[in-house]
Amino acid sequence: MGKTHGVARGDEYDVTVPNLDETFYQQAAYQMARYPMYNGQGGAYDMYNPHPGMYRNVYQVYQLSIQEQQAKSSIFKKSDQTFVKNRPQVAGYDFNLGVNYEKILDTFLKQGFQATNFGHAIEIINEMIKAKNDGCKIFLGYTSNMVSCGNRDIIRYLVEHKQVDCIVTTAGGIEEDIMKCFAPTYNADFNLSGKELRLKAISRIGNLLISSRIISEQLLIPILDKMLKEQEEKNTNWTPSKMIELMGKEISNDKSIYYWASKNQIPVFCPAITDGSIGDLIFFHSLQSNGLRIDIAEDIKLLNTVALNAKSTGCLILGSGLVKHHIFNANAMRSGLNYAVVISTAQEYDGSDSGANLDEAVSWAKVRSNAKQTKVFGDASVLFPLLVARTFALQKQQQEKDDA
Repeated sequence: MGKTHGVARGDEYDVTVPNLDETFYQQAAYQMARYPMYNGQGGAYDMYNPHPGMYRNVYQVYQLSIQEQQAKSSIFKKSDQTFVKNRPQVAGYDFNLGVNYEKILDTFLKQGFQATNFGHAIEIINEMIKAKNDGCKIFLGYTSNMVSCGNRDIIRYLVEHKQVDCIVTTAGGIEEDIMKCFAPTYNADFNLSGKELRLKAISRIGNLLISSRIISEQLLIPILDKMLKEQEEKNTNWTPSKMIELMGKEISNDKSIYYWASKNQIPVFCPAITDGSIGDLIFFHSLQSNGLRIDIAEDIKLLNTVALNAKSTGCLILGSGLVKHHIFNANAMRSGLNYAVVISTAQEYDGSDSGANLDEAVSWAKVRSNAKQTKVFGDASVLFPLLVARTFALQKQQQEKDDA
């Protein structure tokens, strides 16, 4: 046994301390370092005396309780390094190396969080492009807001240069491309008053503004007249894809996605063709000239056949909902996609297909279990231009240099 000296509220006293081994005192020192004792004046005691078996200026030295030992074991549990040793280490871009956008995008793979998913997306798209030379069919899907924003021009670039083989979009994804051939879309603010905008016949899409949708009449009503005439005289069986192809021909505007789709014979599928201004115009047209039929059954056969006959398939989907499921379901006909990249903000907690992660699609045979796939959670108005820059556009640029 040994003696040490302590102070409590100004009263000095001696404490008897048992002579225990050094390990015990190390544990006690650790315990007191974490939970220091204080004298009556608020000053901390000097608790550790380096001489073996001795402490000074402490109230009492005691052995850790079972609960405290369990807590210590939990906090200081040794990591299994074999689980992590072969994994990439987190690293960001070093701007001391200068500004190199290509290398910045390449570092995303090791950045962590959604940047890493985005890095995987770059890798998968580049593999998909290489596979395209060996018969891989690339499906591009996007929601209407992607055409509302500046991504329309990037989508048009891909279609113009035959970088994709098949498109699935919504009615808005069609009509807003047509609208932009007649009038621009404007940047504005998310918080503009809907009431005031309605009085001015201005429509808001997030922080974008478009003028009255009636401008579509300049093109679409004559097209509907032509479709009805061909149906009656030539027994033409119109489908959404045939209608969109005709619209692309008639618009004859090289800024249009569907001009290039028509020119390059890239099929565009829109199973919900009536869900928007096109549907409005079909309705009003039918009031004066009834009888036009648009067959979605023929289109689903064509879409599924594109997937079924492909050597391999990949997809790039911006958004979710109908466009995602329509592409996935077509690829279920061939036991699933070989490559899949989805950029979306939709979450899976509500059980919707929109938010479902890609592993759920594996259970439906829409994505193969060995597919290269990733979902990037984020705003495609930011991510899509960066993705195309590091994949489609860069590979095309490199190919042109090699051919020169």
